[in-house]
Amino acid sequence: MAQNVGDVEKAMAGAVTKVEATYQVPFLAHAAMEPMNCTAHVTKERCEVWIGTQVLARCQAAAAKTAALPLDKVVVHNHLLGGGFGRRLEFDAVVRAVEVAKQVDGPVKLVWTREEDIQHDMYRPYWLDRISAGLDAQGKPVAWHNRYAGSSVIARWAPPWFNNGLDPDSTEGAINLVYDLPNLHVEYLRVEPPGIPTAFWRSVGPSHNVFVTESFIDELAAAARQDPVAYRRDLLGKSPRARAVLDLAAEKSGWGQKLPEGIGRGVSLQFAFASYMAQVAEVEVAKNGSVRVRRVTCAVDCGSVVNPDTVRAQLQSAVIFGITAALYGEITLKDGRVEQTNFDSYQVLRIDEAPTAIDVHLVQNTEAPGGIGEPGTSAIVPAVANAIFAATGKRLRKMPIDAKLLARPA
Repeated sequence: MAQNVGDVEKAMAGAVTKVEATYQVPFLAHAAMEPMNCTAHVTKERCEVWIGTQVLARCQAAAAKTAALPLDKVVVHNHLLGGGFGRRLEFDAVVRAVEVAKQVDGPVKLVWTREEDIQHDMYRPYWLDRISAGLDAQGKPVAWHNRYAGSSVIARWAPPWFNNGLDPDSTEGAINLVYDLPNLHVEYLRVEPPGIPTAFWRSVGPSHNVFVTESFIDELAAAARQDPVAYRRDLLGKSPRARAVLDLAAEKSGWGQKLPEGIGRGVSLQFAFASYMAQVAEVEVAKNGSVRVRRVTCAVDCGSVVNPDTVRAQLQSAVIFGITAALYGEITLKDGRVEQTNFDSYQVLRIDEAPTAIDVHLVQNTEAPGGIGEPGTSAIVPAVANAIFAATGKRLRKMPIDAKLLARPA
């Protein structure tokens, strides 16, 4: 059990309306622009490694173990990443390069092909949620129950952080929600896919949990026949900072203004990585079901801001990364092998598909600084899904978006 508040069973039994849904998200690759690579030079007395990494000490330790040398005989030269997104929190490229370099008299540069990079990645976990809620006569949630299953990256990467079947990454965004939920029960079940390594992927656990939570809150607003922003605002009595970013995003996006047919706005709200964020996505759905994210408005309270331009740049790139996942991201397997091989079968957002504007608005305060490199990715996916519902009336509970489900008669 990840979190329990009140008595969900009793509250659910007395609810006027009950809403249930099943959500799922797929394995995702990192597909960094620079594929995995490493240069290594191994002699009997010394090992030298050149790599771009997010975990310098782990790379040094892995090289020392593979080369059978003391740690002080290993030097790692760290370079720019060429794209990390969590993939370069792993050191498998170092191990392979050092293994080869041990057989060669001289330095060896090992570069993975794009196909090797995608088919032998360490993937964002696959997740499945069964979630339900009970509403009172006014449409407010009196009971919230979420049971979900998926891989724990933390259990492999940092075992001491995995305790009593739980870890902070797998539960962030699913527990300690900003909303006033008097009765809440959240369960996490660790299920490891056999033979498929899972790893951190930009926005990690919240990339799944926020999609589910914010999509389902939208479902409750629809069941209560209330505006999605107003519905959320009424549940934020205990979180003024969350309410402030929600109001700011709604104001700056023009929430409530009329849109043409086939275009809708969707909202999401989260507290993740110690930052509060609301996003509004304006999405157009063509008659053939294809989706274009036209505009994104993002309001963020990440506490004290040192460099506003850096915050904006991080959020803009995170939004692009998240839109890619929503529209295209999916790793599938057939006969024990990953089917996707390159950017033709694992598509990323093209420049002509990018939103016309990604507007970022910062809340100024002196609170402790929060994270900013990842929250934008977890916030955008439910905002896009909710905008699609606003435009079409069709609720998507599985990513990536299936255009066939959205196609309208010619």
